[in-house]
Amino acid sequence: MIEARAVTARLIDGKSVARDLENEVRAAIAELGYQPGLVAVRVGNDPASELYVRNKAKKADELGLRGRQLVLDESLSERELLAEVDRLNRDDEVDGILVQLPLPKQIDPRKVIDAIDPAKDVDGFHPINVGLLHMGRAALVPCTPAGCIRLIDSTGVSIDGANAVVIGRSDIVGKPMAALLLQRNASVTICHSRTRDLASLTRNADILVAAVGRPLVVTADMVKPGAVVIDVGMNRVDASFADRLAHDEEKSRLLAKNGSVLLGDVDFARVREVASWITPVPGGVGPMTIAMLMQNTVTAARQRRA
Repeated sequence: MIEARAVTARLIDGKSVARDLENEVRAAIAELGYQPGLVAVRVGNDPASELYVRNKAKKADELGLRGRQLVLDESLSERELLAEVDRLNRDDEVDGILVQLPLPKQIDPRKVIDAIDPAKDVDGFHPINVGLLHMGRAALVPCTPAGCIRLIDSTGVSIDGANAVVIGRSDIVGKPMAALLLQRNASVTICHSRTRDLASLTRNADILVAAVGRPLVVTADMVKPGAVVIDVGMNRVDASFADRLAHDEEKSRLLAKNGSVLLGDVDFARVREVASWITPVPGGVGPMTIAMLMQNTVTAARQRRA
């Protein structure tokens, strides 16, 4: 357990931890003796999706995997996308499949996720992998929460027996984050938009994970002194946030310079004065997501050929 005391939090360097994980991926590929194949599917030309998919394919190639983008037209029908997924399922050269969300409105993302071979589901979103995770069995696990666990472990703080609070109940982060913490013997509370008196719960957290997608929602008075704080939020805000950032010199400077700035769900400048460890935004959880995706691809390749 964490001693309750006021400290200046140390930064959890996501870039450094991700580099360590990437080196493990390179070593695992060398041990396999072949290049696992990863296909990232993008439908349409959403700028954010285009950037994410390109970065994933680039990182795969950089680490020694065979990374490939499959870019499909915005007007693609659901039936046509399902046919593409089926083709990738049957391609023995493909070890990992991810379909970048969001999808165009004519396509039901649940049907697409359900159609991916669970053995190739490197995002960890398929119901079979979700079920295995919640049963505490081996599974391909969603990348962001898996990366958060790795970041917590990098601090040396024990998860075993800790009180953990997860703010957010999404299928992508909140729920799998809680399941992973529970597997590590934390006592876990999941909070969300209907939670009453949120601060009374978060102030009891030795480990606090914020994943709500709302800038600066976690304030210093909500954090237990000495807690480990993991900020999953990635919120781009404009000059309308200038007054709320007056206390944060670095973010205020970036906002004035660029006209916008990336904020987490946590009021970093003030919470850092209370917590023992904290992730920055950017440079905290973000780098871990792609690194964990690469690890999942290697895991999928190994298991498929076992």
